[in-house]
Amino acid sequence: MDEREWLTGRFEEHRPRLRAVAYRMLGSVSEADDAVQDAWLRADRADTSGVENLGGWLTTVVARVCLDRLRSREQRREEPLEVDVHVPDPIVSHENGVDPEHEALLADAVGLALLVVLETLRPAERLAFVLHDMFAVPFEEIAPMIERTPATARQLASRARRRVHGQAPAPDPDLARQREVVDAFFAASRAGDFDALLAVLDPDVVLRSDGGAARPSLTRVLHGARTVTEQALLARQLSPFVRPALINGVAGVVVTPQGRPQVVMAFTVTGGKIVAIDVLADPERLRPLDLSVLDA
Repeated sequence: MDEREWLTGRFEEHRPRLRAVAYRMLGSVSEADDAVQDAWLRADRADTSGVENLGGWLTTVVARVCLDRLRSREQRREEPLEVDVHVPDPIVSHENGVDPEHEALLADAVGLALLVVLETLRPAERLAFVLHDMFAVPFEEIAPMIERTPATARQLASRARRRVHGQAPAPDPDLARQREVVDAFFAASRAGDFDALLAVLDPDVVLRSDGGAARPSLTRVLHGARTVTEQALLARQLSPFVRPALINGVAGVVVTPQGRPQVVMAFTVTGGKIVAIDVLADPERLRPLDLSVLDA
């Protein structure tokens, strides 16, 4: 086996972890795959004969590629929108279990609520948090990537951690209980039962919706149980088209009028109450979704 064949084989062994790093960094499955491919091209051109920890080295390469993409994304942003919400790409799985292909992407409970909060971080904060808190990369290795000291990298991760813990509460581990609460939400919506909806919502529930460029009227952030309840009652006509699914490993639904995905909703259920609802309603990003996994 020549050196290139050896490197190719080792890279494929590490690909699931590299995709997981890139997905957490970029919040996009397609961009994550592009970043991993870019990392392979860089690795293929490099002299890796002196690399002792190839997995760590490849993780660094992917992280740098993602950091460059995040910085470029930040520079391309136009004037801030009145409501700036970006719901990352959802991973849709059958409610009976996560597809094996998605297991690495979704390890560590990477729900949409968490990814939405990661989208609000500066690139260096996101990198420091993702690599250290999710992949146990030491700050001494993170610091050179962001051209900071290890102490500063630690501070960036700490700042990001506080925001994540404050805005993305951990979901209840019992998926069956999550599903009961989500089913109760839609049953109350179909019945137009205001009080029943209030009963399943946390008083401080947050609904974040991303309609994209095609549906800007659906891009919004709503706070509070009464406001979210009123919105749910307005959207009750969608209830007959709800299909249960796991969305990034938590209970959610895909709304499919005429068999096509129109809305994806992920529910964060904590303490038996819905504390967050993250909605992707952008037709451009929903169109490529493969719903065949829901028929398994």
